[in-house]
Amino acid sequence: MSMIVRTNMKKFTVSLATVLLIASSSLALAAASEAEFKAAYAAAEAANKQAGSLRNQWTTTTAALAAAKKAADSGDFDQAVASSREAEALAKASIFQATSEKEAWKAIEIR
Repeated sequence: MSMIVRTNMKKFTVSLATVLLIASSSLALAAASEAEFKAAYAAAEAANKQAGSLRNQWTTTTAALAAAKKAADSGDFDQAVASSREAEALAKASIFQATSEKEAWKAIEIR
């Protein structure tokens, strides 16, 4: 594996870890409302749709969206918002992966 590909993978890993850390550490100080859930869920769905247009949707994003919907259906809007934010972070990471790998393949050595 070439040095450029390894460097790009390290950047991707660090970026993904940062996005997931931010998403998981955003704890609400007050109880989340249904309106907050709907806004967070809509943002996650929009990011997931964009990832789909790049043909790079992750199954973990779909699972997080399903968990958000399930939590909202049971009235746990704190968990629903948290899962929605996690889904959005995952979708954005998949978008980052798709766009960075679009050019990274050119750096691979051909033997």
